[in-house]
Formats: sequence, C-alpha cells, structure tokens
Amino acid sequence: MVRWLLWRVSLAGSMAAGLVVVADPGREGPVRAAATIIALPKPALKGAASIEEALGARRSVREFTSDPLTAGQVSQLLWAAQGITHGEGHRAAPSAGALYPLEIYLARADGLFHYLPQRHALEPVSDRDLRREIQRAALGQDAIGDAPATLVIAAVYARTEARYGRARAPRYVHMEAGHAAQNVLLQAAAIGLGGVPIGAFDDAGLQKVLGLAPDHRPIYLIPVGRPRGGP
Repeated sequence: MVRWLLWRVSLAGSMAAGLVVVADPGREGPVRAAATIIALPKPALKGAASIEEALGARRSVREFTSDPLTAGQVSQLLWAAQGITHGEGHRAAPSAGALYPLEIYLARADGLFHYLPQRHALEPVSDRDLRREIQRAALGQDAIGDAPATLVIAAVYARTEARYGRARAPRYVHMEAGHAAQNVLLQAAAIGLGGVPIGAFDDAGLQKVLGLAPDHRPIYLIPVGRPRGGP
C-alpha cells in the first residue's frame, strides 16, 4: 500500500512538471507501474539553433549538474530518437525497410519509462530509481551516476531478421542505433544539454536490472543532462 501511494505521488509530480497522465482504458485492477500512460508535450519543430550550430556544439559530456530534465526537454530528446515525423509513420531516424527494431527507455529518479512513438508518450515500467544499478552494470562509469537521465536504446533484432535474415540484420540494427543516438546528441546540444554515448556494459546484467523482455536487448546508453560548468 505504501509503495502504491509513493507511485501515485510520483505520477502527480510528473503532472506538475507538465506531463499529462492518462489512464489506459485497456487495463483493470489496481494501479501498476505499466497501467498509466504519460503524454509528453508536443515536440518543437523549430529551434533557436541551426543544425550547423548543433554539430559545432556537440561534444561528449560526462559531468552534469543535478538539474532534472524538464518535460519539454524529455519530449525533444525522445522525439529526436524515434519520434514520428510523417503521417505514414516514418520516424526521425532512418530504418532499413522501415521495420523500426529500436525501443527507447528512459531512466531517471522517478523510475524507468518506455517511449511509445505512436503516442509520443511514456509508459512507466518501474517506479524505482535504477540509475545506480545501471551505472554498476556499465562498469561503474561516473557519467551515468551523475546524469539526471539516461536513455537506453534496446533492439528487437527479430523485426529486421524477418526481412533481411539473421546474418545481415545486426548490421542494419546497429546502424540504426547510431543514427538515433546521433539525433539525441545533436538535439541535446541544440537545447543546451549534453550527453555521451556508452557501449561498455554487462549486457545480461543491464537487461536484468531494467527487467526487459528477452527480445529487448540493450545496445546503447546515453546519459544526458545540463553540462556542469556550462551555460
């Protein structure tokens, strides 16, 4: 009961931060971590920085302030990673055969969330702060412990294998992860944030920490926040 109340308080905090909490009519019974969808603000389609300025500003940032990301910042970063950019469902990052094998997760102080591109919303997965556990799975890298949020890119290889086969699919999936990660890093630079791409982690350990389905295999971590000592 206490845990349930704490989770409700966490959701209330998300609403105060500008997120809209929408009950999922397809679920019944007591509120669970995955029983609520949190709608994100609409992403801005025009920013103050040009693509050239974002490219020039992008650097790997490993030290962050403790400032939490705003709802608007979260919206922009997730939209840049896998957001819908076309009426036919095309996304911000190119995908071989438009099969979209990537799944994006967001870890922050109030829990772990799964990004739903079609709804531009967050699906709560856990109400626990998993950042320190993610850091341990990532060989203790300080950037993950310092950052107010870490994006996790997971891959469902079967989606791409169905068309391109098991031999070729990993290449296409990994290319796509690189596209999505660069989008995130450029978007971060454009809105005054910083991040660093991380690939060194215990794969099985991280999957266990996050509680991911067996076919959602984590392949990329991107801690993001306001650079310490920055503007």
